[in-house]
Amino acid sequence: MKKNLQWKVALVLVVIAGSIFLSYPFNDTKIKRGLDLKGGIHLVLKVLTDDSINMETDQEIARLEDLLKKNSITFQKITKEGLGRIAVQGTLADQESKTRDLFDEYTRDWDYSFTGDRANLTLKPLVTQFLRDQSVEQAKQTIDNRINTFGVAEPLIQRQGADKIVVELPGVDDPDRVKELIKVTAVLEWKLVKAGPAADEATLLQATNGQVPDDAEVLKGDPKRGQGGYYLVDKVSTVTGKDLRTIRRTQDEWNNPAVAFSLNADGGARFEQVTGANIGKQIAIILDKKVQSAPVVEDRISRAQGGVIRGRFTAQEADDLVVVLKAGALPAGISYLEERTIGPALGADSIRQGLIAGLVAIFAVMTFMVVFYKLSGLNAVAALILNVVILFGALAYFKATLTLPGIAGIILAIGMAVDANVLIFERMKEELAVGKGVLSAVSQGFSRAFTAIFDSNLTTIISAVFLFQFGTGPIRGYAVTLTISLVANLFTAVFVSHLLFDLTVKKSAKKLSI
Repeated sequence: MKKNLQWKVALVLVVIAGSIFLSYPFNDTKIKRGLDLKGGIHLVLKVLTDDSINMETDQEIARLEDLLKKNSITFQKITKEGLGRIAVQGTLADQESKTRDLFDEYTRDWDYSFTGDRANLTLKPLVTQFLRDQSVEQAKQTIDNRINTFGVAEPLIQRQGADKIVVELPGVDDPDRVKELIKVTAVLEWKLVKAGPAADEATLLQATNGQVPDDAEVLKGDPKRGQGGYYLVDKVSTVTGKDLRTIRRTQDEWNNPAVAFSLNADGGARFEQVTGANIGKQIAIILDKKVQSAPVVEDRISRAQGGVIRGRFTAQEADDLVVVLKAGALPAGISYLEERTIGPALGADSIRQGLIAGLVAIFAVMTFMVVFYKLSGLNAVAALILNVVILFGALAYFKATLTLPGIAGIILAIGMAVDANVLIFERMKEELAVGKGVLSAVSQGFSRAFTAIFDSNLTTIISAVFLFQFGTGPIRGYAVTLTISLVANLFTAVFVSHLLFDLTVKKSAKKLSI
């Protein structure tokens, strides 16, 4: 064997051995099955990014009030005029210059203007866009943390477009629990209770002439936790979920499921101070603006003690509360745009039908090639089999996910692989027809067909790249298998097939079986 053929043979053998090693045994540990083959839940979520703008606006109002008071600037009130818009009303004309200097130094994210005794602030467009993007990324990370804590194997959580998140959870059969786990905002707060509980809001506000004090807000109790009615609580939180150091499921003194927590140094110091100053008063534990419980402070709670959240939880509800609080609060609300639940039986049926379709396609193509091109067709069949072997080896190496559209991509790639062989063989026929020798016909057939093969594969790969970039799970699976198969096709249909001809065709007048 010539030396230039020896290294080619060695390369092909290494590729075959490597592909078999990577993909064997053919199971879930080597090649993951997608949602449509394994069953599970597919969700498309929309992040309500306006919430993050409203939150930033509310925080800026609180900062402005504190800033203006500290700098002795007179004003009547500060109101939110809309999304990302604030009005400071009742400013004095002789303090406008001082107010402008203050805004220039401390409100650089806001544009401002003055009209009479009113200052108008508007959140800058670039800051608005940043907050929206950040809220989607934070929501994605929080959902990822919750799902990982929940224990779903091989979840897919990815951003789609400006404000959407795609979540695919294979093997999950309880969609309602997962949806609740994902959607809950999980803003946990402790606030002192000023009044309540009361049967209705009017009764609650009798002592304040039906008005909600500026430093308070009205919240409803969660009837699921036995905390029905209305509460008047402080507007400012004593501590929040951000102050948590540890949280775990426990049992209360009646052996009911509960959630134990401890606070970090800063939160613990504030909690100790507030509980010490309010012995005998109620402090509400609030989750997502609903009062879960409102125990009476019986003694100062030191920063080392921590506490317990009670609320008639089931064991599962307590576990889920621990999960969402550990993962952190969502930066904005979310809504569900799409939901699909695929049972494992449907997934198994998809696998069976996909395999049958793939085997039928391969058998039909192989039969056509052998009948039409005889021994040269066997060359194409060998290259085709190697193409499939390389495909599964690459899927295992890149830890790609096989989906039903992915199987369709494999079948399409098989057709394109055979198309490459057809181009080569027909070109070889033309060379033989004009009297070229066998070796010359083989060489010219491959070299002159290569450009057409390369161009057709490259344009399809470019299309597949766009599908992968902008598609969701199943479409991405189709793009992955199609791309790998086409790259493998350039190796098998051109390099391997040419090598097989070089090994079998001798310098003679004998005609090719083509």
